[in-house]
Amino acid sequence: MIVFVVLLFSCKEHKQEFVRNDANGAALGTTYSLIYFSEQTLDLKLQIDSVFTVINQSLSTYIPESDISKINRGDSTLVVDTMFQEVFELSKEVNKTTKGYFDPTVGTLVNAWGFGPGKQIALDSSKVDSLLKYVGFNKVSLTREHRIKKENSNIYFDFNAIAKGYAIDRLAVMMNNYGIHNYLLEVGGELVAKGINPNKNKSWVVGIDDPQVIEGRQLKLMIKLEDKAMASSGNYRKFRVDESTGKKYVHTINPITGYTKNGTTLGVTIIASSCAEADAYATSFMVMELKEVKMLLNNNKTLEAYIIYLDNNGETQEFMTKGIKELIVE
Repeated sequence: MIVFVVLLFSCKEHKQEFVRNDANGAALGTTYSLIYFSEQTLDLKLQIDSVFTVINQSLSTYIPESDISKINRGDSTLVVDTMFQEVFELSKEVNKTTKGYFDPTVGTLVNAWGFGPGKQIALDSSKVDSLLKYVGFNKVSLTREHRIKKENSNIYFDFNAIAKGYAIDRLAVMMNNYGIHNYLLEVGGELVAKGINPNKNKSWVVGIDDPQVIEGRQLKLMIKLEDKAMASSGNYRKFRVDESTGKKYVHTINPITGYTKNGTTLGVTIIASSCAEADAYATSFMVMELKEVKMLLNNNKTLEAYIIYLDNNGETQEFMTKGIKELIVE
């Protein structure tokens, strides 16, 4: 009886209390919202800003003196940092797995179609064909000396379809290094969750947007996110309209055909172990045919997917893997 009382008292004495910390701001051309719990108030704003700064210096095509901008201008002597190397190697892996549908060398076409920092140009079939010779991840390599080698100096890297996810992964590493085990990190809608929400003593619950709601936001699903990353892609918010013709051009570009992809897939959400991986596959699946996506998912059990698409009759349909179904919050 005495032992029981002592143990009960001891548990009460050592019950861990957590303090919620929030960080919000703008970075990478979007906004971020970070929630993390620590044993005491912990302001990591400077460290968070530092992560975004080094990511931009390495991978932003919108910063003229970044490493990627120098490489895009033809600098073959620059030794790239660890972040560039990791993004390059993961891009190479996803490029192979998706059979070329994910390809960061599509940058020349991204600019030409009016979705990058470069000059937009008038495109026809012959011009698209001529630009495609500058596209292909098999035309670039990372040397032992950590320099980028390009078959043609006009090849233009654009890691925007993976860099945002990678940035969140780096923020997660920073949180782990500070001994933080419960957090939800969001940058531009991409997420990494670890541990639980201590305020509720439950798993983190996040929402997936309905891609058919143009004005404002409406959630399609609510799911539990447990020690995983989630990224979504869609053409419903990022597009441009030609002022002279009124034609709509979506920002997803098929690196194989060279054209913008205005297909039947409306939105893709991927859950993976890293946000960079989720980000890359979400972009790829927007371009690929659904049957190709299903085959890939059948062979890769590390990915979970939720896809909203239009069938042959123009009706909205959903496809989700078993893992997504198990995470749905009713």
